[in-house]
Amino acid sequence: MNRILQLSMTYGNGAWDQHFRQSVLFRPGETENRVINLYPEVTRQTFDGFGGAITEAAGSVYAQMDRQQKQALMDAYFRPDRMNYRFIRIPIDSCDFSLGQYEASSKPDFSDFSFSRVEQSILPMLDDAEKTAGRKLSLMLTPWSPPSYMKTSGRRDHGGKLLPEYADVWAEYICRYILEYRKRGYLVQALSIQNEPKAVQTWDSCIFTPQEEKDFLIRHLHPALGRHGLSDIQIFLWDHNKERVYEWMRSILDEETDQMVAGAAFHWYSGDHFEALDLCRQLYPDKKLIVSESCIEFSKFDPHDARSAAQLLCHELMGDLNHGVSAFIDWNLLLDEKGGPNYVGNYCLAPFLYDTAQHNLVPHLISQYFEHFSHAVRPGATGIAATRYSDEIEATAWKQPDGTLTGVLMNRTGEIRPVCLRLDGLEADLMMYPFSVADFSVTEETA
Repeated sequence: MNRILQLSMTYGNGAWDQHFRQSVLFRPGETENRVINLYPEVTRQTFDGFGGAITEAAGSVYAQMDRQQKQALMDAYFRPDRMNYRFIRIPIDSCDFSLGQYEASSKPDFSDFSFSRVEQSILPMLDDAEKTAGRKLSLMLTPWSPPSYMKTSGRRDHGGKLLPEYADVWAEYICRYILEYRKRGYLVQALSIQNEPKAVQTWDSCIFTPQEEKDFLIRHLHPALGRHGLSDIQIFLWDHNKERVYEWMRSILDEETDQMVAGAAFHWYSGDHFEALDLCRQLYPDKKLIVSESCIEFSKFDPHDARSAAQLLCHELMGDLNHGVSAFIDWNLLLDEKGGPNYVGNYCLAPFLYDTAQHNLVPHLISQYFEHFSHAVRPGATGIAATRYSDEIEATAWKQPDGTLTGVLMNRTGEIRPVCLRLDGLEADLMMYPFSVADFSVTEETA
């Protein structure tokens, strides 16, 4: 039997078409330098899948595209042989990526409850996604703010807190949202308690301390879910930047809350903090860690530097996968040419942009980079150990349910970097082109 390395690589300065495939035969060897070792006997977490968010902004842009453009977008994200997205995150009521503030009800008895904004902008895109995927997608709902009347500030934006006297009503409101989706046949499986509970934003936001989130979970949200037959909903803590994810879990998880919480969700905006994920895995090995939001914010990064943006997000994804993440849910699936619409001008990049003036669907380089990951890190795959000779080369490696070994390599430099991939005493030599990302698989063929 011959062991073959199959490699698919995208490289260069941001051009879409610099791409090639290569097959390399493994051979016996004793190389010591330029080595990346794979150790399939050392396993880590199981991966559940990739996904993205459908916001009102994404849905409103999607509605402007023609049928062929819509299908091209759906194929890229949801076809099993492409990015194979399985998760969708959806805001409860408005967020910054909305056309304006809205809430489904402004009365404590919900007598005015309306799902019209969801039905108009979110469900058509979700329906097309499920049709292309050929399966029900797993939905995660997240609130950015309770309705204005429930808050100390009397408004959705600029922070504020949940008034204690409305805690039960807010829990019922969240349940009502879940039930509205479920009665239409959608598979809501996860819920985070509050988006970015430490951030006072100019858009929809609400502040919680760990103790306040814990109290709301125990006394209000968990009982409400039980009353409505929603005890199967997976609840995720935190849903904010990684630097405090361990502290938040440590503050909330105990014997009482352990069975209520599936894990923690987090964002990438405050830096790597991969060690924080290690702490969470060490102390809470049965809890899931998921990336629930990541994007290139135009307020922080150059929107025209496609390569740097793609490499930044891939570095984040590599580190998260290697430190215990079981799902990666990107932010907006689609935005317009400005990185919106966003009612407060908080524009950002999406893997696909639609030029509303020229009526063109524009794939960003990051979409092709993400596709390399989705080919190698498939649902049901188990992470395996890998060591690398330099931080200029990133690597993540996985074992598929059928035993096939796969992975992703990234060259963060502008120069060619040689790699000797070692596995069970055999070696395969390859060259990582400048600023390249490659997915690989190891197969065996009869000589």
